[in-house]
Amino acid sequence: MQQTRVGALPTESAPRLPVAIVTGFLGSGKTSLLNRLIAAPQLARSLVVINEFGAIGLDHLLIDTPDDNLLLLDNGCLCCINRGDLVETLHNTLRRWQAESPPAFDRIIIETSGLADPAPIIQSVVGDRKLSDRLRMQAVVTVVDCINAEQQLESHPESVKQVVVADLLLLSKIDLADADTVAAVRARITRLNAGAAIVGVDHSAAIMSVLTAPPAVSDVHAVGRWLGFSPAHAAPPRGTLPRTPADHLSAIQSVSLHLERPVYWNGLTLWLQMLPALKGDRLLRVKGLLNVEGRPVAVHIVHAVVHEPQVLERWPDDDHRSRLVFIGLDLQREELEAGLDVLSYAGSPVTAGFAVEPAAYAEFLNVATRMR
Repeated sequence: MQQTRVGALPTESAPRLPVAIVTGFLGSGKTSLLNRLIAAPQLARSLVVINEFGAIGLDHLLIDTPDDNLLLLDNGCLCCINRGDLVETLHNTLRRWQAESPPAFDRIIIETSGLADPAPIIQSVVGDRKLSDRLRMQAVVTVVDCINAEQQLESHPESVKQVVVADLLLLSKIDLADADTVAAVRARITRLNAGAAIVGVDHSAAIMSVLTAPPAVSDVHAVGRWLGFSPAHAAPPRGTLPRTPADHLSAIQSVSLHLERPVYWNGLTLWLQMLPALKGDRLLRVKGLLNVEGRPVAVHIVHAVVHEPQVLERWPDDDHRSRLVFIGLDLQREELEAGLDVLSYAGSPVTAGFAVEPAAYAEFLNVATRMR
């Protein structure tokens, strides 16, 4: 893994292409959704990468977009066998984007196989130094089949991970399911990912907002929802927030913690470096709003991928304590709390050795340096 030293990176990021991932289990309706998306004027100039699992690829034949803006990866799943092909494809795409004047596309949309775990795909985008200098993760959109979701979430861990890492959850086949089934699916996926918006697959405005607007965490008014705190928890009572019960089928639960005292920039850098390595595959997602020497900083981790920490312009409410939400398998509260001690580290700047977007992280370090 590459090492990124404090002060060694440029102060400003070059323009980066947004990358969106459209995922969902087999038969959920991803291809139909994708066709509607690229028909919209805002997304008409998208380059579409489709991953099909099987000897004969068919889904790409159903996508109504110029052939030059459609790429098919059909010799394995992007999250495992085919990750190297995805990285190579993205490198070639960037070279084309930089060479064309004007370029034929202004964003990339990746449709995964229905069997894919999105986290390694995110890792492919942000973990490669050259790619992450020019690409940025926009959003993960997951389509949830209301008819089959309960059975899929019980039987297939991939479908659970597709829900957990989503920024937006889209309910499909609502018209084919009864109201009680839809309500049960909505409740189930809310337990798995309380911070994601949940709308019907035809809710165009919400989908376009997620795919074209800046990441929601950059909006101070959206931080509470992004963290998954209900309004009642926006200013939680003194003491540790309650642990969400484990989902009885998936064994995934969330643990919410807060810290009374501000943390340090160098401690945050060290904690972001250590946490994914220590928790491994048990840790599916971490979201937090931290008081870093008085400034509100949003952090986001998916598996071992650390997304760019963002310094917000102001606090979203009067509660300036640090708030963290951990989502994973068999998480132990005491172990997570003990790991927070490193946030108090105020010593020398720390070398970053984790999978984070380098250009974005450079800006974070520049802000951290100015704030010290």
